Amino acid sequence: MNTETETTLRRRGLWLEYLTIGWNVVEAIIAIAAGLAASSIALVGFGFDSTIEVVAASVVVWQFRAELRGGVDDERERRALRLIAVTFFILAAYVTIEATRTLITRDVSDTSTVGIVLAAVSLAVMPTLAWFKRQTALRMGSQTLLADSAETFLCAWLSAILLAGLVLNSTLGWWWADPIAAIGIAYLAVREGWEAWQGDHHHD
Repeated sequence: MNTETETTLRRRGLWLEYLTIGWNVVEAIIAIAAGLAASSIALVGFGFDSTIEVVAASVVVWQFRAELRGGVDDERERRALRLIAVTFFILAAYVTIEATRTLITRDVSDTSTVGIVLAAVSLAVMPTLAWFKRQTALRMGSQTLLADSAETFLCAWLSAILLAGLVLNSTLGWWWADPIAAIGIAYLAVREGWEAWQGDHHHD
């Protein structure tokens, strides 16, 4: 791979991360506001995940901008991967604690039409964005971007879990579907965080 191609791919990766940051800022604001209004821990957790995604994307931007200025730094990439892993663990801890509290207190959440629409839109946007990130990461051999693509794929899974929980609560009155969905979010976050910490993201 020549230098020009590496530079082009890195700039494409930066563009994808800027897009990620912009989308997730909007998503976080809507999800947290709707979640607080409906007392939905899964929806608030989803909004918190969006803020984590902003942090993770910012880590990749930090990494790539440094590489554009002075070349690849393996130690810097390892630090970036560890920072991304920490964001996963923070998300998992927060969601697990709040979901457990909700199950114990039986704090029933209200129907959130805004949350359902947001989850459905995110379910369309996130897999597409994650796919482009992954393809770019594989072409340039970037573990940092690959780890972040996994976080974006996680966001897509979270959207599906969130949508299922909100719809079940809305249509069938299954109040426990919301915190159970949140625990599913936490499980996926821990798994991806551990892989990012170890730098173990597959290239197949």
